[in-house]
Amino acid sequence: MSSFEEAETEETVTCLHMTFYHPCQEEKMMFRCLNFGKREQVRADEMAKFGRDSNICRYNLMDTRVSRIQFSLQFYRKLNSSEYIFEIKNLSKRTKLTVNQTELGYLNKIDLPWKCIICFGDYQILAEVQEGESVDYFETYLHLAEAPILQERSLPSLLQPVPENGISSSIFLSQDKSPTEMDENE
Repeated sequence: MSSFEEAETEETVTCLHMTFYHPCQEEKMMFRCLNFGKREQVRADEMAKFGRDSNICRYNLMDTRVSRIQFSLQFYRKLNSSEYIFEIKNLSKRTKLTVNQTELGYLNKIDLPWKCIICFGDYQILAEVQEGESVDYFETYLHLAEAPILQERSLPSLLQPVPENGISSSIFLSQDKSPTEMDENE
């Protein structure tokens, strides 16, 4: 038997891609402590914390307007499911955090959608989950955006609610060239 046949089966690893943007990055270098362009392993039982306190946070943002601990990400498996997801929790008492357009106050948490925009203050973070099978750890892969994320990417499904029929009203608006006035009694 060859060493190839005896090798352990390679499992894929869940990877959280995060693209960071702040309008003052060039002058203030608030992302200088982040490792861009390199995958980092995080143990599955650890909480990935973001903030300015380097003793507590794994991901440091060098900005006095950022809370000591701004938010955390927890990797977990849903009950009675094989699905692994992330939960995001706002740990800032002063700043609200929005995920897509859901506002989180202090200690509020929600499951992180597979693709979303996280905002607080002037910070914009595009988070995209690449699914994997590993139960021991996940990876983060950080990117730096040169332009605002909300303007750079067309994410209509994140910015507009989609009706239950799955047809966005913007499709109909684009078909008609001019707006039509209607009497409210019609």
